[in-house]
Amino acid sequence: MELIHDAEQRPPTGRGYRHTVSSARRLVIRVGDLGMSHGANVALLELSRHGTVTCGSVMVPCPWFPEITAAAAADPSLDLGVHLTLCAEQAGYRWRPVSNATAASGLIDSDGYLWRDVASVRRHAHPEAVEVEWRAQIDRALAAGIDVTHLDAHMGAALSPEFCNRYVRVGADYRLPVLITGVLSRYAPHGLHLADVSDMAFAPYAAYAAKVGTPLFDQVVETDFQRPCEQPADYRAVLSGIDGDLTFCAFHPAAPGDIDAIEPKAAHVRTDEYELFRTDEWRDWLAAQPFELVGMRTLRAEYRAAHA
Repeated sequence: MELIHDAEQRPPTGRGYRHTVSSARRLVIRVGDLGMSHGANVALLELSRHGTVTCGSVMVPCPWFPEITAAAAADPSLDLGVHLTLCAEQAGYRWRPVSNATAASGLIDSDGYLWRDVASVRRHAHPEAVEVEWRAQIDRALAAGIDVTHLDAHMGAALSPEFCNRYVRVGADYRLPVLITGVLSRYAPHGLHLADVSDMAFAPYAAYAAKVGTPLFDQVVETDFQRPCEQPADYRAVLSGIDGDLTFCAFHPAAPGDIDAIEPKAAHVRTDEYELFRTDEWRDWLAAQPFELVGMRTLRAEYRAAHA
């Protein structure tokens, strides 16, 4: 499947997700892991045109990064952030830091790749080296021509107590909103990667984010990567259960193909999302819900206007 980003095939001014629901409840629907696979890049472009996602986030160290930067150059209206990456979690498909990181940085394992899990990053990585790596990833995205709209955290690693203040500060330095919730237990990946961090322990980092003016999300909902292949997903129930005024959907749709080899045990989760989100039925259902779909470019504009 080829990426399509010709001007003739772009949506008319105002993507399909800009509907006029009169409500304070806003929903960001993001395609994650762009650059990790060709299939994720395909999904972002197709679903953006279809009006069922509002933004995406790019893993700069990954092999398919040049493809998504080319797509961004062809269509500047794409809403893309940087998915700050400290882990290379796949079994046979790995990536290295963007910065000139040595073993002394604590960023890499014995094979020279980023660690496979958040616990290893927290145990080994020096916070100063983490910040250098994040800035290198953002700078590479900017240099490649991406109009970076936000920062978020691959596998939630940036929300770790060892790094979270730096995460917020880096966002402030680049005048970019970062993905963070006021209460950590309302951030869906919390249970998988930061289960030992209590809401009380996290509170100072949320307070710091509020102090610098970055928007605090009420909730982050995420793709259920533990879902067995034979168990259908109920995304209507997931979105119908949202109760906050500002919610971030950390979804991971990908077109079939390379993702089946990259992540064979969970590829069905990504491809099922893609197949659902590309249907007219799903788009119509979204449009009928009592929330407004927004992109991170909108939140960036609000953040910058408030701190002009």
